[in-house]
Amino acid sequence: MAGNAALPGFGAPAVGFDTPFEMLEACHERVQRTLALLQRLVGYLHGQACDDSARQAAHDVLRYFDLAAPLHHEDEELHVFPPLLAHGDAAVAARVRQLQQDHARMDADWQAARTALQALAEGKKTAFSAQDEAAFARFATAYAAHIRSEEDLVYPAARALLGADALQRMAQDMRQRRGAAS
Repeated sequence: MAGNAALPGFGAPAVGFDTPFEMLEACHERVQRTLALLQRLVGYLHGQACDDSARQAAHDVLRYFDLAAPLHHEDEELHVFPPLLAHGDAAVAARVRQLQQDHARMDADWQAARTALQALAEGKKTAFSAQDEAAFARFATAYAAHIRSEEDLVYPAARALLGADALQRMAQDMRQRRGAAS
């Protein structure tokens, strides 16, 4: 290995608000990690009794999808989707409308999944029902397809449309809504 050049990502700038699309993609990675945690939790409870570790995992999933995920969707609804609906081609605009519907459907799916996770996190439940697990699977499947559409089609199209000023406004808004320092 010659130097550090063989290490993927080595020396790359940290993802932050100044690179809003990279920030959105980093959110997608966190969504996927959180959904993987949920899947591990379900598997764990198939072989183990509910314990503090399981309750903490449920709490971690709740925290991400209650706090961070809604901000991510709002970022898209405010900054990514509008220019594509106004200036994108018909196929991209149709996909954006589908993604907007996905946000509403995923919110409903989250509410169904959330109830079981909240009960487990609070010690009111010690296992998930088949219905709970089906709600989790529905939620995870919807998110996976949603992320692919955004990363494969919508984000590249939006990047092509948005100039430096729009990206700067997007970054500033994302930062402010999260209470981050400028």
